Amino acid sequence: MQHENLPQELVDRCQSRGADAAEVLLETSRRLSIEVRNGEVETVQESSSHGVGFRVFKDGKMGFAHSNDLSDESLNDAIASAITFSRYMTADEHNVLPSDTGTTDVDGLYDPQIAVISMDSKIAKITEAEELAMRDRRITKSDGARYNEGDGTVSLANSNGIARNYQSSYCAFGVSVVAERGEQKSSGGEFCSRRYFADLVSPAEVAAEAARSAYEMLDPRMVQTQRAPVVFHRDVAYALLGGILGAINGERVLQGASFLADKVGERIGSEMITIIDDGTAPKGLASSPFDGEGVPTQRRTIVDQGVLQGFMYNTMVASRAGVESTGNASRGGFSSLPGIGPHNFYMEAGDSDPQSIIRATRNGLYLKGVTGYGINPVSGNFSGGAQGFWIRNGQIAFPVRGLTIASTADEMLNGIDMLGNDLDLTRNDAAPTFRVAEMQIGGS
Repeated sequence: MQHENLPQELVDRCQSRGADAAEVLLETSRRLSIEVRNGEVETVQESSSHGVGFRVFKDGKMGFAHSNDLSDESLNDAIASAITFSRYMTADEHNVLPSDTGTTDVDGLYDPQIAVISMDSKIAKITEAEELAMRDRRITKSDGARYNEGDGTVSLANSNGIARNYQSSYCAFGVSVVAERGEQKSSGGEFCSRRYFADLVSPAEVAAEAARSAYEMLDPRMVQTQRAPVVFHRDVAYALLGGILGAINGERVLQGASFLADKVGERIGSEMITIIDDGTAPKGLASSPFDGEGVPTQRRTIVDQGVLQGFMYNTMVASRAGVESTGNASRGGFSSLPGIGPHNFYMEAGDSDPQSIIRATRNGLYLKGVTGYGINPVSGNFSGGAQGFWIRNGQIAFPVRGLTIASTADEMLNGIDMLGNDLDLTRNDAAPTFRVAEMQIGGS
């Protein structure tokens, strides 16, 4: 692993130039993207990059600078800039760095085969996916098939003794198509992302789902405004989980901008609901041995059978709250400061298969797509545009578009009365299919 010892050397350099404490984050990465349209390769782009970010602390003040040039001159300039910037900042007793509390072993983060598999094999995979999707007579146009991959290293050190690194990789492919009937057009697509190339699903599976998602929404109808059950497909889990994520952000909680503030230990939803944040899942797309500050990741239960267990913190916000970091410091890369974010965030599966949930719903909405914010993390209100299928007498009756749905987090979380067994942990913010007993549905 290149530059493995550089972060610690740079921490020492920061302190020798006057910093009381320092953190150095070094990242190297390689990216490849391929696009095929109508059987022809349109783009192939490959790039590599590296960079280093410096957080320095002087007299309780923090300064930050970064550089994508690893020459000694540029690194020294960045350190000098960070120290200079700190002089203009306000001192804060919570400007602290984490201490070394070990690391977490996480399996399956790096696939060395991704970089050596031939370009022809990667092109063939997406070309086949596009070709198979276009074989369906209802599909008239291709919006292209795409392949992406990347790998890299993260190395972090600080003046409290942390010095660690890891390698990771990912790969993904998908296809987008258009279905037409008369004057109607409907687009759809499907993708697959994995840590390991060998774990990608077949082009046939991706093609079939992409075609189906396009043609199944042809000939939509409208329904009357009413209150009825809403069955959430697992692909729209973010509409519920995204608002919860915002509300359990420790900084929002301290700011009084969370509808879950002061709710720890209280029941916030149905006993069916258990929500996990897991940074340690083998091959998890959001797994890592440590967070953006070097704190070990962990598997945490956020909601246990409907009862809220706690919030997410990075080191500084945890210090303000008088608690320990939960290993949820997130970084957008070496050029960003730590925020707060999840790892593999999901609702645990239930024991009902999705079809049984639909059969148990006499009349209601099977939600496949939602627009808008979802649950507002401040107020807990929920609203958005909706599309999917109308359920009549326990069966899919017809597609619907142009609806709106509205509720509150309290009503939705406590209204979940059926939970599917189809949890897909290869997706971020994941949940199985679930049913909310009643929501306001706006139609004609």
